[in-house]
Amino acid sequence: MKLSTYLNFDGNCREAFEFYAELLGGRIVSLMRYGDTPGCEDMPAAERDRIMHARLEVGGDALMATDSTSAYPYHRIRCAYVVFDVGTPEEAERIFAALSAGGNVEMPMQETFWANRYGITVDRFGVPWMINCAKPFDGG
Repeated sequence: MKLSTYLNFDGNCREAFEFYAELLGGRIVSLMRYGDTPGCEDMPAAERDRIMHARLEVGGDALMATDSTSAYPYHRIRCAYVVFDVGTPEEAERIFAALSAGGNVEMPMQETFWANRYGITVDRFGVPWMINCAKPFDGG
């Protein structure tokens, strides 16, 4: 069994996923437009280029998403975060800086009692992230 995260965007899903793929070293394995899928023939023309389903694979994990439509309006993500664990403080700093550009830092990247680096930011696409570089667990 595996958990995955599914995000909702306001028309910029493709842009966000291309950014995430490059930043996180992932691979977009699915990017379907509404206009290319059955049952969307009556959809407003302005919405047909929006993304119905996107899937980004990073390591063994998946991040999926869709664009909102007039039938299913966009609502900003609240009280939930995409958590990304990295292996080095340098990688945490790099990813946090890129996600924070044009976004809003909620907790600056810093050392904590559990992490070599940890920070919280909402990126320019409205997605809240926690970037974590954990300290080795001492078993206690």
